[in-house]
Amino acid sequence: MAEARSGGLGWTGFVGIAGILMVMVGAFDVFMGFVALFQEEFFLVPESRLLLLDYASWGAVHLIFGLVLAATGIGVIFGQTWALVVGVVIAAINAITQVAFLSAYPLLSIIVIILDVAIIYALAVHGKELAALEEIDTSVSDEIKRTRRAG
Repeated sequence: MAEARSGGLGWTGFVGIAGILMVMVGAFDVFMGFVALFQEEFFLVPESRLLLLDYASWGAVHLIFGLVLAATGIGVIFGQTWALVVGVVIAAINAITQVAFLSAYPLLSIIVIILDVAIIYALAVHGKELAALEEIDTSVSDEIKRTRRAG
């Protein structure tokens, strides 16, 4: 446990920031989804030049990924271990969908891809530190309970 305390738990704040970024990227995706569904003239290319799907389908994809990403980001903010794994997977898939949607709105897609990469890095590299912090928190909480019972 002493090793976990000195193991650089300062990076857990980076995981918290990743959770906030996930909520933001989710909001960007929801925004892009609604625009694709209701105002496709906003985008730079006609529907015929999109990769794989039409604007309505891309809108649905962005809406779904945006909502899932935002919900998972809230899980990361609250320290849920499942959210670390789901967050990496969803952010990776979201980055791939942004590459496919790149021709429609390049600047926003590139920004979202960069944020997705930052999210993946934070969760994959520093997620273990969040789990270690939870372990320390649990052991401290158990020690406090034992002390109260004894005293």
